[in-house]
Amino acid sequence: MKAGRKNLKKAVEEGGLSLQQDQSIMQVVSLRGSNLIEVMDAKGVKSLALFPAKFQKSFWIKIGSYVVVDDSGREKALESGSKIACMVSQVLFHEQVRALEKSSEWPTIFQTKVAEHSKDLLLPSSSEIDQILSSEDEDGLPPLEANLNRNSPLELYSDSTSGSDSDDS
Repeated sequence: MKAGRKNLKKAVEEGGLSLQQDQSIMQVVSLRGSNLIEVMDAKGVKSLALFPAKFQKSFWIKIGSYVVVDDSGREKALESGSKIACMVSQVLFHEQVRALEKSSEWPTIFQTKVAEHSKDLLLPSSSEIDQILSSEDEDGLPPLEANLNRNSPLELYSDSTSGSDSDDS
């Protein structure tokens, strides 16, 4: 691993998270490509953010991830007509998100989404499992067709009766 990436990861792991004056926590809504991501802030406003090249091969983000964004020049960028309003300064890991959820810095809009996500992860009860299994036959879909992309194995033994009749005579 290169020294730059190693130092970047070490700084993230060692340093505790404290938000600066113009930083805020945002959730990734979509990945636009070419170092651009769409993020949603605590007010529910969506904007484009630049994902710096120094994070490219060190941190991966996906939809639903949380990032710390520097939005100091947000108003100036929007007034000048730029679509990119802010820049990602840190990617939050799972442990950091769990610690922040308990603190006062965590936005309330994200607390409800985490609670809804945890409800989805609960296992269904046995009655719900029975309903799911019984409804599989009634899904209204046609039966699956045979896969014609594979060669069928050759038959080694012939089932013809003509060969066995000549042996009996």
